[in-house]
Formats: sequence, structure tokens, C-alpha cells
Amino acid sequence: MKLFTYIFLISLISLTFACNKDDEADTLTKTGPFEISELAGTWEASKAQFSVNTVSVDIVEDGGTASMSIQSNGRFTLTLDPIDRNPYTVSGEMFWEEWQQTFYFAIAWDDYPDDWDTYGHTFDGTTLTFNGGADTGEYDFNNDGDMEACSIHFIFNRF
Repeated sequence: MKLFTYIFLISLISLTFACNKDDEADTLTKTGPFEISELAGTWEASKAQFSVNTVSVDIVEDGGTASMSIQSNGRFTLTLDPIDRNPYTVSGEMFWEEWQQTFYFAIAWDDYPDDWDTYGHTFDGTTLTFNGGADTGEYDFNNDGDMEACSIHFIFNRF
């Protein structure tokens, strides 16, 4: 009986610590500093910059285009049309990651659905910017068919 009581007490203590409410988990939501649904519509980029180390490419500055279509649920399709290669699309979903009562603008790219990155952002109703640190985007810098991890900086205007 002593063995059973000992095991029961150890289990109870373990369960108490495992369920500690102070260990706040990340929460994914569409509600944050603004509703993700406010982004619904078509957006045209005035900047679509990809950077790694000392190399930086801005598709728009180089004469190409970048446009994005966002649904009210946060799903989006981004079409990139650089001047030196065929256009291509990437897609994903935008949301907020809430952590310790702070909201971070986040994107889960469809190529990596179980992972997401957070981005610095601004939004004033007509202009949306987001900037990601290292490894928050990919670009084929030397046009050899291999995408390289990089940082991104986009400025979009509502079309």
C-alpha cells in the first residue's frame, strides 16, 4: 500500500506542474492589432526585396512586378514576376501569433505548412509592409533553380 501511495503522490505532483497555467502556449488567431480580414483584396508591390548576406534583389526596382491577392480568411497568393525569369506564385496564410499578451504578424507558407515565421509589419488601411529576418523567405538569386533562404521586405499598396 505504501508503494501505491508513493506512486500516486508522485503522479499527482507531476500532473500539477504539467498543468501550470503560467506556461502560456502560443495562440494563433485572426484577431490582433487589426483583423486579418481587413487585408482582403488585391495588392500591388512597390518593393519586393530578397536579401542574404551582401546580396539583395528588389524585383520591382529591377523592373518586375509582385502582386498579392488576400482572402478574408487570411489565405493569400503572391505572384512574383522578375524581369530575368518566368513568373511564379507562392501561397500561404496570414494570422497573428499571440504570446504573452503580445501579437506578432505571422505567415505560414504552403511549402512549410506546419511552420510559420513572424514578421515586422505596418498597416494603415491602404499600405501593408512586412519584413522578415534571416530564413523567413526564399529566392533563387543566381537563377539556377535552387531557392536560397533569405530575409524579405515587401511594401504593398491596395489596388
